[in-house]
Amino acid sequence: MSLPPIEVVVDLKVTVLPDAPLIAETDPAPHTCHAGFWRRLVAVCIDLVIFIPILGFLLYLVYGASYFDEMLGAAVRLRQGESGNNDLLAIHGIGDAIITNLLPVLLVVYFWMRHLGTPGKLLLGCHIVDANSGAPLSLKQSLLRNLGYVFSLLAFGLGFLWIAWDVRKQGLHDKIARSVVIRRQCSQ
Repeated sequence: MSLPPIEVVVDLKVTVLPDAPLIAETDPAPHTCHAGFWRRLVAVCIDLVIFIPILGFLLYLVYGASYFDEMLGAAVRLRQGESGNNDLLAIHGIGDAIITNLLPVLLVVYFWMRHLGTPGKLLLGCHIVDANSGAPLSLKQSLLRNLGYVFSLLAFGLGFLWIAWDVRKQGLHDKIARSVVIRRQCSQ
């Protein structure tokens, strides 16, 4: 009695980049559960609920209530269609630039490298790791991933929606940084 032949299929995609080594785009752990679009969106909302009050408090310490009065006034004037200084995105000084632009980037990069995710991702049981090795992100990967957010937004948000249909649930920013968001525990 002979056994029937066994067919083994290995799906391996190899990407060749100029002046770069071959990169095998397969999961280091094939049974890894990737965090999907909705889980990641909820994690971002949790992060916003945590970080916006902190950043707002820092802005209040630096500029006082007048900062928020000015922003609210600009929003009202913009809504009413009035001309004048309606620039909600204006930078109001070096403190504003640091608190609203640089500090969030530094915080996110710190959380990704030190804790494998921001508070929202950690609360939902997710880790952000290197897509090839499963190791924590390097500084270069973290900065590239953060910069990748800009490209994801510039493409009308499609870089984020990509998460919904990608096999490994990677957005454009993940692909740029060669990162993946995994769930600590899989529910099978």
